[in-house]
Amino acid sequence: MNTPRYPMPELKDLPEDIRVKVLEVQEKAGFVPNVFLALARRPAEWRAFFAYHDALMLKDSGLTKGDREMIVTTTSAANKCLYCVVAHGAILRIYEKKPLVADQVAVNYRKADITPRQRAMLDFAMKVCLHSDELGEADFAALQAHGFSDEDAWDIAAITAFFGLSNRMASFSNMLPNPEFYAMGRTPKTK
Repeated sequence: MNTPRYPMPELKDLPEDIRVKVLEVQEKAGFVPNVFLALARRPAEWRAFFAYHDALMLKDSGLTKGDREMIVTTTSAANKCLYCVVAHGAILRIYEKKPLVADQVAVNYRKADITPRQRAMLDFAMKVCLHSDELGEADFAALQAHGFSDEDAWDIAAITAFFGLSNRMASFSNMLPNPEFYAMGRTPKTK
């Protein structure tokens, strides 16, 4: 099935507050990422989803923007979410200025060209993703050894958990990545 299971609403049919936000994203990105329209079929859920997304992904903390996108890309690959791997992989390539990193972490982050600190972060995120019931003091100690605080651990877990929801919604609804995402960040911009 190469089409979304649920039809996406037209921009003109969205509530005003959602339409304004979608147009802001379109202005910045040059296109409307499908997630913004796919989830807009349920406005109250759209508002809650993007409020939590922004609270996790746009705040100041011990995680960089690249770290956050690396968590999303890696755990989304574990959850086999095509949309999130492609979309967040594109953003990861841009933030890290590394055209290969998203493909590497999506396939096997342990062999990716990332720092030991990022590897520890992803070890923790993957444990939250796949075996959160097995988390123990040793997992937190491994993060702390790389300079992460308990608040950073919370952020890693919250991003992983939130995108677990996102992965499942995207997969069940057959939300497809916009073609624009595939090329983003793969070649350096010429000045």
